[in-house]
Formats: sequence, C-alpha cells, structure tokens
Amino acid sequence: MSSLPARAERRCHNAVNPLHSCLFFSPDLGAELGKLGVEDPSAVYFATRAAAFGPVGAGTVTATFYNFNPALVAQHVPAVWSVAPPEQVLGARLRAADSTLRRLLGEEIIASDEMAEAARLALRATEACTPHARPLYAAHAELPVPDEPHLAFWHAATLLREHRGDAHLAALLSAGLDPVESLVSHTATGKGMAIRWILSSRGWRRTDWEAASGRLRERGLIVAGEEPALTDAGTALRAEVEEATDRMDRAPYEHLGAEGVERLTGLGRGFLFTAASNGAFPAEATGR
Repeated sequence: MSSLPARAERRCHNAVNPLHSCLFFSPDLGAELGKLGVEDPSAVYFATRAAAFGPVGAGTVTATFYNFNPALVAQHVPAVWSVAPPEQVLGARLRAADSTLRRLLGEEIIASDEMAEAARLALRATEACTPHARPLYAAHAELPVPDEPHLAFWHAATLLREHRGDAHLAALLSAGLDPVESLVSHTATGKGMAIRWILSSRGWRRTDWEAASGRLRERGLIVAGEEPALTDAGTALRAEVEEATDRMDRAPYEHLGAEGVERLTGLGRGFLFTAASNGAFPAEATGR
C-alpha cells in the first residue's frame, strides 16, 4: 500500500524529467558532439544516451532504446565510438547540460538555494532506485555525481528518468505492444509526438506505421482514420501501461516521502516553467 497520494510519482516525474530531456533538444549538445566529429543527429542521440554503457554494439542500443528501427541504430552504432569514445561523449554531454541549463534557467536560478535543495531531494530519491532489470538506469548509476548543484540535479533527473523508462519498457512488453505499436498507441492518446517527427527520428517508414496501426485495429485498440484514436479498450490498455509503470517506479518516491515528493514536484515545475518560456522544447517533439 503506497503512502503517497495517487499518481504522485507520475506528477513528480513529469516535473523533473523535462529538465533531463531538454538536453536532447538543445543546440549545445550538437555543438559539443560536433567538436568530437559526431554530426548526424541520430548518432548524437545514440552516443549521448548510450555512452554510459561503454562502447556497446547496436544490439544493446536497440534493446534498451526500444522504439527505434534497428536498421537506424546499426547505421551509427558501434561506428560512432571510433569517432568519439564513450568517455569523451560523457564529458561533452555534461558540458552541454551545463550550458543548456544556464541558458534556459539563468544564473540566478542556477546559483539559488532552491536548485541546491532540488538536487538534494532528487539525489535522495535515487537512493531507492534498483538496478535489476533496469540496464539504462544501472549504467548511469555508475557515473559520478557532479559537484555543482545544477549538474547534480541533472544527473539525478537522468537516473530517475532511466529508472522509470526501463520500467515503462517492461510494461509495454507485458501489454503486448511492439516498438511501433507503442508509438502509434501513444500518439493515439493525444499526448504523443507528431507522426512525421516520430518517423524521421525513430527511423520507421510510413508503411511500418500503417502496419502497426492495422495490428492495433485488429486487436480493437484503435479506430480507423487519418490520425489514430483509441477505442475504450485501447484507452484502458494505455492506462494499464501507465499504472504498471507507476507501480514499478514507486520506490524512489516512497523513499523521499510525501512531503519531499511534493516539494521536488513544485521545484521542478518552477524550473520547467522558466525553461519552457525560454524555448526548451520544440512543439513538434512534445510528449513522451
């Protein structure tokens, strides 16, 4: 039985995670990786997020990233490591996180007591994260915690995001949703990303999307139409996926306690408001 208010862990995640994920929409990341010789946007993303694993092959990235076309992954991994070794990518990533947060939040917030408090709370929550069956979290948990509070907060947000993300993949598998079906059904909730952006960034073709849509229609989960829309059964299944994710991701927030979760959520929302007003997220990429 949870001691937290209903969906408190999800609300906290929604407030903190964007301060991690904004890095992937930041021009600073491309600039830093470009200095290492990595310029293709997909290569930048795969290298940045997978560097904590070390110089792994395409299979590891395909398995742990879940909804990317394996052919797209194989175009860039493991070749990217011959251009920029993982330890160099990790350094570039941290420099990009630093400059991105400074630009989006401003020096006053970066140096504030609130930022230091947010870092302490987020790091405390990570004390209850568990590595079993969570490969992306486990790899990032072995990285050192940065000294500066805003980077410590970003590091903790990364750990919390990957801990929840690994759990979410388990929930998708349990629901019988393959990579493209997961994308289609999420878009059908009305909270997903733009279809054109999904196809270009994940490496799928329109025919892949239509085939997945057909499978979901056969299962009675979406209705036919130009834009996917969930049936009642589809809505229930997506709700089950989110509830299962919440259950598997509850421990860090239980550890932090209801008061700590509420405070971290409030701090994250305040930072997020400032970051969003400074153009942190492109409109076409909103959603999970």
